[in-house]
Amino acid sequence: MDIVSLAGLLLLAGVAAYVQSLTGFAFGLLMMGGIGMMGLVPLPDAAVIVGILTLVNATQVLSRGWRDVAWAEFRLVIGPSLILLVGGYFLLERLADINLDGLRLMLGVVIVGASIQLMLQPHPLAQRSTPGTFVLAGALGGFLGGMFSTAGPPLIYHFYRQPLAAVSIRETLVMVFAVNASLRLFLVGVSGNIPHGTVWWGLLAVPVVSALTYAARRWPPPLSVLAMRRVAFCLLLLSGLSLAVPALLKLTGVIP
Repeated sequence: MDIVSLAGLLLLAGVAAYVQSLTGFAFGLLMMGGIGMMGLVPLPDAAVIVGILTLVNATQVLSRGWRDVAWAEFRLVIGPSLILLVGGYFLLERLADINLDGLRLMLGVVIVGASIQLMLQPHPLAQRSTPGTFVLAGALGGFLGGMFSTAGPPLIYHFYRQPLAAVSIRETLVMVFAVNASLRLFLVGVSGNIPHGTVWWGLLAVPVVSALTYAARRWPPPLSVLAMRRVAFCLLLLSGLSLAVPALLKLTGVIP
């Protein structure tokens, strides 16, 4: 990894850690999206580094924020999320030779539509959703995390519609994604897909992630709860576009 690529990776990691600490998600979205666009390192290797850095950020956020986790909702989503993550991960390996761009395109379009709906109606529901909907959101998030390393959209959509305090939504999402990242790293290890070589220079981003996580917690921007929800929905829109646009370009032959 040359010095320019390393500098770009450090910058991405800092921005992603700052946004994740404010919203409860977006670390993987921003890191993987940025790495993919700039071609800094191979994406499978990047996913491992991003998983490790996600745990660094989550450990720092939850060292104090664990008290604000919505534990009842967390318990509803985490079981199905982990089960489907394993299923999605190994299903992806079995389908590695099949073109998945059509599925990515459909998924991205659904996420874009959901994010636009949320931006138009940013206020939470009047009542908490039923337990079954949390189970479903967890299952969908786990499956997408295993297949595409994109576990966030179903959980973001569901949690940010709940009549919960913004801090509870943020800490709960961080907790869910930290547990998911731990399991996915374990699966990478047991399946023999651990990266080798210069990609490990990416771990130099650990102090950057720690510093920007601290800055976000110590000096958060003066945004209202409504504004923070809109930021979350915009990031959800970016998540959908990051899936749909590359898939569309491949299906139409614009890129090989």
